[in-house]
Amino acid sequence: MSEVAFGLGIPSLVLPGTDPVATARMAEALGFDFVSAPDHPCGTEPTYETWTMLSWVAAATTRIRVATRVLGVPYRNPALVAKMAETFARLSGGRLILGLGGGYSDEEFHAFGLGTFSARDKVDGLEEAIRIARGLWSQPGFTYRGRLHRTDRADLEPKPAEPIPIWLGTFGDRALGVTGRLADGWIPSYGYRPINQYRAMRERVLAAACEAGRDPAGITCALHMQAQIGDQATGGPFLVAGPPAAVTDQLLAFTKIGFTSFSFTLTGPGLPEQAEKLAREVIPAVRAAL
Repeated sequence: MSEVAFGLGIPSLVLPGTDPVATARMAEALGFDFVSAPDHPCGTEPTYETWTMLSWVAAATTRIRVATRVLGVPYRNPALVAKMAETFARLSGGRLILGLGGGYSDEEFHAFGLGTFSARDKVDGLEEAIRIARGLWSQPGFTYRGRLHRTDRADLEPKPAEPIPIWLGTFGDRALGVTGRLADGWIPSYGYRPINQYRAMRERVLAAACEAGRDPAGITCALHMQAQIGDQATGGPFLVAGPPAAVTDQLLAFTKIGFTSFSFTLTGPGLPEQAEKLAREVIPAVRAAL
């Protein structure tokens, strides 16, 4: 990826007029660095299952990277996710970004019969999932004894041809510590905390990296946001909006906090036109300013 990377969210809703493959191809043609999709398999809205949909997207594109934003760890066995990720990365030519999270919606887990997870369970499960993936990707006969997840002399072949980046969508202090110690990237969503708290959260990630003997500069700090690009668009607590120049200014303000990558889910009318304005006017202006 380029030094400052830009991603476009693709629709996971199963509705007339929505086409994740067409959106991904558009993003690739416009020069975006990656596409991404969230992970909410349970719900009343009609949606695609994220991993299956993104596999289809990867097969229909050639250059753009593909990110899970982010897989809820409790939904899937971590060892199997490690196998799925190796296959996805290999067949896509190394384009996977494996985004993971501890799990947001307790109601969804309960509805799918997965049980109830405490905050500690979610963070511990996230850390264990990363350790299992990295172990299976690098070691033969890998045994791991976690509090929640285990492997027993497990073999995963073939090993990844190149490292698979893991990005975490985290907010709490312990989870931010896991991000700094183990992850390749941090991708929180805009609006879930007051913006003045994001600087302190990023500093927590980088401090944890230093404590673990890692180079904090190697951790991508990406901010995901809902956005609306247009002269009449107005922002809100969860929305970055306005004409291209105003959105450019907001992104440059986020770079001063330390974010080096940005991911957008576009809302409102005229999504192809908004994506083109973002690609043709906002992104070049941000890159030029930096």
